[in-house]
Amino acid sequence: MTSGPVLVLGGSGYLGRHICAAFVCAGATVVQVSRNTPDRTVPGAVRMDLAAASPAELARLCADTGARVLVNAAGVGWGGSDRQMEQLNVEFVGRLTEVVAGLPRPPRLIQLGSAYEYGPSRHGETIDEDWPPAPESSYARMKLRGSQAVLRAAEQGVDGVVLRLSVVCGPGTPRTSLPGLVAARLAAGHEELRLAPLRDYRDLVDVRDVADAVVATARAPASLVTGRVVNIGRGAAVPVRRLVELLISYSGRPLRVVEERAAEPSPRSDMPWLQLDVTRARDLLGWTPRRTLEESLKDLLAEVGCGPKDG
Repeated sequence: MTSGPVLVLGGSGYLGRHICAAFVCAGATVVQVSRNTPDRTVPGAVRMDLAAASPAELARLCADTGARVLVNAAGVGWGGSDRQMEQLNVEFVGRLTEVVAGLPRPPRLIQLGSAYEYGPSRHGETIDEDWPPAPESSYARMKLRGSQAVLRAAEQGVDGVVLRLSVVCGPGTPRTSLPGLVAARLAAGHEELRLAPLRDYRDLVDVRDVADAVVATARAPASLVTGRVVNIGRGAAVPVRRLVELLISYSGRPLRVVEERAAEPSPRSDMPWLQLDVTRARDLLGWTPRRTLEESLKDLLAEVGCGPKDG
């Protein structure tokens, strides 16, 4: 790994917490940056509203910490408004790349993108990094613009790389994600859950495997990763119906699922099938996913206090 501190933007969020923990386990000095109350388990923490941060403030943050690796885990997901997504997923990333390009000793910039940037694929297709992006939802289009800003900066000499993440699950999964929602309802003792029709397929990767991939990216030679897009997923599509059934089964609690058509389709339904090719991650980073889906879901349930059945 490049010597020097690791700066994790959005470090107290779902992905950020696990990324900070993985770098600490790897022996790195970690500086966690977040708008919210910092995680006290991480020795270095800075409170900052990144959406409102000026270029001067961002430059001072990088200079004061001496960061050699900068991970952008900040962003607004599906629950945010278009304006919120524009501010943090697009405008902030643009400012960040300009700041990094102007530093005397620029850190490696690792941008966490999304597999939704690719747009729809046909059932059975596997998406590799050469797939021409054609996103259809506002979220995916804005994530793509952020990724493109990093890739343009890399063309101008910034040591930047984009990790396109598939659907992330595991301990701490937020309720804005289907696994997190189902786990929360099970933990609360609900007897019924109403969902949109469970027809889609998703490539599900454990959040701790994602964190390991970020650490591997920080360690990789610049000649291998600078200016590259790297898919991070499990490499297999799982029916979301099966995902829900497994969570209910592992919890040992009854939950009746009612599928009903929503008044407006979810923007996530623009990708009924998602399966990533993760060959490049193996070849460039030496990374492959290690946790099974069973492990991810059982650990998710355990964290929300809904212990899975023994065995």
